[in-house]
Amino acid sequence: MGVAEGFRHVQRADGTVVITHHGRIAGTLRGARAAEFLAEVDDDPQLVMARWTGNYRHGNERTAKQHPRNRG
Repeated sequence: MGVAEGFRHVQRADGTVVITHHGRIAGTLRGARAAEFLAEVDDDPQLVMARWTGNYRHGNERTAKQHPRNRG
């Protein structure tokens, strides 16, 4: 799996967590989901944020690039 880069998260005063990717909002977490995210984010922050936002590599990019339809 590729290394996720460009993710940042901010915890607001009301407990809401906002995850951004290259400056754009990628996800907003509230309540129990925000608490669960904050407990997990210390392990590998970039990978965790990529997983929580659904913005991570699926492993098929090279195969799709070599497909005849995508060759230019």
